Amino acid sequence: MVSPFRIMKLPSFVFVLMVVAVGITSMSKTNGAISNDIGKKIERINKRGPYLGIVVPNSYEMNPLLNSSSFVADGEFPFLDFSGRRFRFGVLGNQKIIVAMTGLGMLNAGITTQLLLSLFNVKGIVHYGIAGNANPDLQIGDVTIPQYWAHTGLWNWQRNGDGANDDLALESSGDYTRNIGYLRFSDYNNATENGEPIENFLNNVWYQPEEIFPIYGTPEVRQHAFWVPVDKYYFIVAKKLEGLKLGSCVNTSCLPRTPVVVRVQKGVSANVFVDNGAYRSFLNTKFNVTAIDMESAAIALVCIQQKTPFIAIRALSDLAGGGSDLSNEADIFSSLAAQNAVYAVVEFVTLLFS
Repeated sequence: MVSPFRIMKLPSFVFVLMVVAVGITSMSKTNGAISNDIGKKIERINKRGPYLGIVVPNSYEMNPLLNSSSFVADGEFPFLDFSGRRFRFGVLGNQKIIVAMTGLGMLNAGITTQLLLSLFNVKGIVHYGIAGNANPDLQIGDVTIPQYWAHTGLWNWQRNGDGANDDLALESSGDYTRNIGYLRFSDYNNATENGEPIENFLNNVWYQPEEIFPIYGTPEVRQHAFWVPVDKYYFIVAKKLEGLKLGSCVNTSCLPRTPVVVRVQKGVSANVFVDNGAYRSFLNTKFNVTAIDMESAAIALVCIQQKTPFIAIRALSDLAGGGSDLSNEADIFSSLAAQNAVYAVVEFVTLLFS
């Protein structure tokens, strides 16, 4: 596995550039600064902090938290709109929080998290939502808390005809690596010749680490990260969630067993909705992955660069690619998974600052 902080010379990760672009377009056109009105509101809000940031992908997953009896919206500043994002303020349990909805995918998640950390006095990030499941030992409704997250959508796609021992394009100059591993498409051909897979024109894709620019590093000197750890203390506190009572039924449809909260080793994210059993099995076998989503790794990458404590709590909504004995599993139990994630978040925040 490549060192998470190996220095290499590559272009910047695209969503960091987009964060800068979004920030610029939201500035005042006259003097290049945040407008006086917004600036004063942010200053007043920050004086009441610090806050715990709660980051969630969409309204489907956010609304159960906003509707929870544990959440009380701020009477003076219920929300602030900035650069296309709405930041909601309130108290969860006894903790001041800012709730931000990202939207779908890595780019949205990265932009929203960077804006949250740049604008407001935030002491940590809790991200939650639902996820696909790559671990057949777990079931729908279980809440998973991975210790490490990786972005598995950054590839070097190898030229057809080259093999595992051949250099990748630009590898000799230090731009890419084969240390993480690859996916060989011919392993999934239906046809074989003499018991061996027939060559596939798609050849191999090699997984690559992200480049990061930490605030404690030297500007424009890149470091690399593939497996990004969550905050050590947050992960210790998360163990106390084991045994938390979760929901198991939607109307008259009930799961085979009561869902549980479990800490797991790894989760992965990419701008891909994984509903393919073969790829699910590959991720689980190759990387020991449990949760598969489209946002968590982007938030983890922003937080590690900003030196901000982070954890992701993801409830399983389906076995990615199928294979369960439950029909229409995601359609039936997604709302249950979202609610179970909220139960876990509320309890986690209570335990974190108790």
